[in-house]
Amino acid sequence: MMAWLQLWTMGLMATMALSVPDLPVAETEKRGLVGIVKKETHPVLFRQKRAWIWNSLYVEEEKPAPAPYKIGQLKSTQKVEVKRFRIEGEGANTIFTVDPKGDLYVTRLLDREEKSSYHLVAKMFDGNNKLIEDTGEFIVQVNDINDNIPVFPRSYSGSIMERSTIGTKVVEVKATDADDPTSANAELKYSLTHDGDTSAFTIDSATGVISCNVNTLDRESKSQYVVVVKAQDLRGLAAGNTATTSVTITITDTNDNIASFAQKVYWLEVPEDHKLNEKIGTLEVVDRDQIQNKEPIFTILSENSKVFNVELSPSKDGNLMLKQALDYETTNSYTINVQVGENLRNLRFPADNANSALPAAQVNIKVLDVDEPPVFSQPIYTFTVVEERMVNSIGMIAARDPDKAKLTIRYSILDKDCPISINPLTGQLSTLRTLDRELEATHMFQVKAQEEPSGLEAFVKVNIIVQDINDNKPELAVDEIFVCENDVTNTVIGTLRATDKDDQPASFSFGLSSKSSNFSIRDYGNNTADIMVRQGPFSLDDPKDYNVDVRLSDGGRPIQTSITTLAIKSCRCDARRIPTQCKASARRMSVSVHALIAILLCILTILVIVILFGMRKRYQKDSLANIKNCGEIHEQLVTYDEEGGGEMDTNGYDVSILSSACQDGSLLRHAERHPHPSLYAMVQKAPHPTACKGDMAAMIEVKKGDADHDRDGFPFDTLHIYGYEGPESLAGSLSSLQSSSTGSNLEYDFLNDWGPRFRTLAELYGVDEPDYYHQY
Repeated sequence: MMAWLQLWTMGLMATMALSVPDLPVAETEKRGLVGIVKKETHPVLFRQKRAWIWNSLYVEEEKPAPAPYKIGQLKSTQKVEVKRFRIEGEGANTIFTVDPKGDLYVTRLLDREEKSSYHLVAKMFDGNNKLIEDTGEFIVQVNDINDNIPVFPRSYSGSIMERSTIGTKVVEVKATDADDPTSANAELKYSLTHDGDTSAFTIDSATGVISCNVNTLDRESKSQYVVVVKAQDLRGLAAGNTATTSVTITITDTNDNIASFAQKVYWLEVPEDHKLNEKIGTLEVVDRDQIQNKEPIFTILSENSKVFNVELSPSKDGNLMLKQALDYETTNSYTINVQVGENLRNLRFPADNANSALPAAQVNIKVLDVDEPPVFSQPIYTFTVVEERMVNSIGMIAARDPDKAKLTIRYSILDKDCPISINPLTGQLSTLRTLDRELEATHMFQVKAQEEPSGLEAFVKVNIIVQDINDNKPELAVDEIFVCENDVTNTVIGTLRATDKDDQPASFSFGLSSKSSNFSIRDYGNNTADIMVRQGPFSLDDPKDYNVDVRLSDGGRPIQTSITTLAIKSCRCDARRIPTQCKASARRMSVSVHALIAILLCILTILVIVILFGMRKRYQKDSLANIKNCGEIHEQLVTYDEEGGGEMDTNGYDVSILSSACQDGSLLRHAERHPHPSLYAMVQKAPHPTACKGDMAAMIEVKKGDADHDRDGFPFDTLHIYGYEGPESLAGSLSSLQSSSTGSNLEYDFLNDWGPRFRTLAELYGVDEPDYYHQY
């Protein structure tokens, strides 16, 4: 009813404003314009005043229109008897129509939320369809009615920490209304309904902010609340539309509870060899707070805090830890009292159980016996031994069986090359050989102690420090020394220094072991000395060398001395004592025992190698002697280096060897072939079976075949290359190696045609008469 009254009042005021005549204003404007025209020289355009007059046009939304209904009338001040109107624009002639009288009608129901206003244009014509009144713009407003209910766009949830103060904001809710936001139809009010839990929260009716209404929220008592929010338009009037939504509020945890033990008494067992800083057992803790807010603090109330400790576990319980090694034989049980507290430094309010006494628990720990390995009396042993001495009692390694059984313990040294030995029963250390500090100043090794018969073992490190004695002779350190021909008395020709391998501080003294007529030594007492000229002259032409024997003492206990011979060069020098020419002089240096041994070993090695080579040579010679029979023929053929043949051939080629081979083949037989006849014994010339001496070619051919086919025979390479002996001879080669295999029947009479030099050879091979051979 209020809305309708508002609309009627607004329409009446608009009608009164439009119906007031404006003629005085028009006359004033007209007079003003005429005055301006009189003053101007050029024509002035006059503005034509519109003659449209009508009431304000409003349409109520959602009003049914079974038949078009009038919402206003188009009017003009133009005096025309016959008028006709036309409208254009949004919804013209569809939603809105006009009749000849100018009455404006709405033809259907309108929705403001769909479109709240329509812009139209009106024109007026006379009876002759002549435009009398031009465009007149007007707006049709759709008046809102409360036809939409509020809407919550989403679900809401919030959280607040327990023990928060009053007024702490939790969450803000917002609802929307599609009605006109400038009217009361869309003006919302919020409230909490009794359907939810309203005891702890309140809501701002205008903003929708939900806040805490108490300061006693306790997550452990109630961790979640659900409130129902109502939104109502028309400023919350009873006639307004409403909507509701539920809001879930979660109470978050804070550390407001003190932890306590789950049990009053705990029973734990631990072996005596339990490792340090490892857990023995867990003491469970009860705390109503969530795990991230648990901060228990544990305290051991007795002196046993030196042996045990309680640490916070990942699950916020107490882990009992071992701080000190246990010994069943000493203490086989412990009873400790553990108290638990809470870290409440961040708590703004007293804890729920803050007034209760701090809870405590009794923990009974039983130590279990374990067979343990031996225990040494010291974690590491260090002894000192004087070098170059055999020591039978360096020190003692002691270990014990920590168990009640007290088993026997045997000792041993792991390093097999260690110069120290240990008594397996007593642990007494002694030296196996003398020690030399200069070779090795410290000996480190491990001693094993093993129980019998359990076999449990333990190890300990032992250091033997070799103590130094003055057992090394001092050594002379000097640069090359030379003397100039023109050096005068007391001229310093070199500086002497000394070194000592011993660790003891030395006070070296220098001197000459025998008097020298040419040189002297000046000892400065600071471990250095100068060698000086005592008496000259010196000459490069002097055949003798200049030497001095320097005696060096280290001043230790016992005193060690050494004598070193220095060779001094004689030189010809310039004015600045720079040598220009020197006579060569070698320094005689002493050779150490180790160097002599090395030299003797080298000589002995060389002698052994020479003896072995000699024995090998002799063995090879004896092996060749066993095959001498074949070697004789081989050597005879090898030394046959003549090219042309002739009378002197017999010097290089002993035909009697072949003859003897033909007559008796024993020289060419192999030792393993006694049952078979020799090949040479079976060689016969076809025309004269009894002939032998002239059939050399056949013998050579048979030997060649024997060498080629006998795998067990020696490879007589000289036979294989005996193919071309005389490249400069007109006769060419005399070898029969390239001839036919039937060369035993060859005739050699053609040798008579080669000249007198081959006549003798032709007679030897080309004649078949038996008498001739008998003469040979």
